[in-house]
Amino acid sequence: MRINLKSAIFILSLSILVGCGAKKDDELYNLTPDQWYQQILNDIKDADLETANSHYISFASEHVASPYLEQVLIILANAHVDEEEYKMANFYLDEYIKKYGTKESIEYIQYLKIKANFDSFSKPNRNQKLVKDSILQIDEFLKNYPNTQYRPLIETMLVKFKLAEYYLDSDIYELYNKLDRSDSAAIYQDKIDNSPLNDINSTKAKLPWYMTPFE
Repeated sequence: MRINLKSAIFILSLSILVGCGAKKDDELYNLTPDQWYQQILNDIKDADLETANSHYISFASEHVASPYLEQVLIILANAHVDEEEYKMANFYLDEYIKKYGTKESIEYIQYLKIKANFDSFSKPNRNQKLVKDSILQIDEFLKNYPNTQYRPLIETMLVKFKLAEYYLDSDIYELYNKLDRSDSAAIYQDKIDNSPLNDINSTKAKLPWYMTPFE
């Protein structure tokens, strides 16, 4: 079966991400769409996402127009989220939007992408770019979907991201202050003073004790 250019590029990109770690004795080919679908579900059930990724490449190569591929993209994305592999999850979600996105489905997929970013936010002292990008992403999502059913969940994530940004700005201010870099400290002091979270009663998130020496 002939493969279009976009599909070929995706399969090549996924092959690079997956790497060459798949077991040689697990190589399969010339399966029906039903067989590929069931095989990938079995891989996920066995917690073998590396093989599931590899089998998806083969499935997409052999049956580029199969309706099962749409379902498999979401299944693989969720499986990678469950394993805290957020880069791969977002990779599959982006591909879903490109290949199957409709107004309704894109809203759901964008929500999943925001949730994946939120779930990946495990180190509040390090992920400054993730925080800022996620706040912008949420603002854009609420602008595009003002009546979304996901609003309560999205707004909760937004508050937590903004709190993380506030405390991160506070930490950076304290660092510049200790280093006697008054100009830089003043920039962050201004951010803190003008933050809508400045007067709220909240508790800063704490890292596990075993991570503290590395922060």
